[in-house]
Parts: sequence; C-alpha cells; structure tokens
Amino acid sequence: MTTLTSVYKGSLRSENTHSRSGQVVITDAPVDNKGKGEAFSPTDLVCTALSSCMLTTMAIVADRENIDMTGMKTEVLKIMGASPRKIAEIQIILSHPELKGTAEQLDKLKHAAHTCPVALSLHDSVKQTITFNF
Repeated sequence: MTTLTSVYKGSLRSENTHSRSGQVVITDAPVDNKGKGEAFSPTDLVCTALSSCMLTTMAIVADRENIDMTGMKTEVLKIMGASPRKIAEIQIILSHPELKGTAEQLDKLKHAAHTCPVALSLHDSVKQTITFNF
C-alpha cells in the first residue's frame, strides 16, 4: 500500500491524500515563488514535519517518564536560501512554561527532539536551530 498520493491541480497547487486515513493536505507555491500562498508550501510541510516529529518523539519519552507534555507549543521559522533555492535553516522554539520534570528528564526530552527521525533525515546543509523554553 502506498503512503500517499499527490495530484497536481494546476495553478501551482497539489492535493495530497494520506492513503490510510484519507486525510487531504493542499499545497500551494509560496508568493515569493510565483504562487498564491493560500496553503502550506511543500517546504512549509518539511518544517511542519520536523516540528511535529519532535513533539511526537518527545511525547513518547514523556509518556515513559510520566511527564504531562500536553500544551507543548512550537513556533517555527523557515529561512530559504537563494542559490540554489532550498531550505537553509529551520528555527524551532519549543515552549511549555509549566512543564514539570527533573533536569535529567528534561534533557531526555531535548535529546529526543534533536534525534527524531525527521531531524536525522534532513541533510546536514539544513541548519536546525532549536530553542527550548521549559
């Protein structure tokens, strides 16, 4: 079974369907690259994948450590390079002002974020700047 299918809809837009769930995500080219910017761009989804992978991997560790991570928030900034056009840097701030855990447990969460599958899958030329506010 395929993971997903994508269909080009014209006007620099694609419709992407998750095979198992049927969930649909529309992508659009960004305004700085001839698009309308009315939906996530493909490079926005790369950043979303990194952010959500960090949260998910941290949550697996948090569950094992009996830490309630509910309410953890990320803020993501994507910085594009010009030549070649590609993601140059992804900046992520992970925040949870009321997160409770020992210093050792919080270090485990940070390690999980830095070593999530998406973080490890990105090319070394994509700088990952991660800030933890907890």
